[in-house]
Amino acid sequence: MCRPACSAFQLPCRLSKRPAAVTSKPAATPATEDVISIARNRRARFDYEILDTWEAGIVLAGTEVKSLRNGKATISDAYGIVKDGEMWLLNLHIAPYEQGNRFNHEATRTRKLLLHAREIKRLIGAVERQGLTIVALEIYFKRGRAKVRVGLARGKKVHDKRAAMKDRDDRREMARAVKVRR
Repeated sequence: MCRPACSAFQLPCRLSKRPAAVTSKPAATPATEDVISIARNRRARFDYEILDTWEAGIVLAGTEVKSLRNGKATISDAYGIVKDGEMWLLNLHIAPYEQGNRFNHEATRTRKLLLHAREIKRLIGAVERQGLTIVALEIYFKRGRAKVRVGLARGKKVHDKRAAMKDRDDRREMARAVKVRR
């Protein structure tokens, strides 16, 4: 006879010969990765037509990581350049860490992005031949590592922006009409 405490805590019972049932946790799937968004560049989707996106690692100092974990970043003016076969991110503002002393970082320094060589070569071709721009879309933590989503973008004309605003307003009006109707 097995005690209730053994089965409640799924401990092996010393009184019975058969082992207690053990339930295993399901394996973590890649779709359930922990992604914590820090800053998004909403203006980039309005000003540019995003053609392709990449996830890039970013080289940071210790106080920069701590400041990012506090959510102190502005990504609205950030853009990327390719220099000497390496990708660099300019104008990303990470506020100085509050508890950082003399070892604190410079707020808007140039930061290196980590991409594969073939991805950088593709970006070089698109930027030089087609006159496209590399813009930072989002900065986030993925599995504890700071990542930047960069996009290959083409600038929108003024009439394209007006059309986008009109479409957005029309969708809002339709949503209001459906909501009132219910």
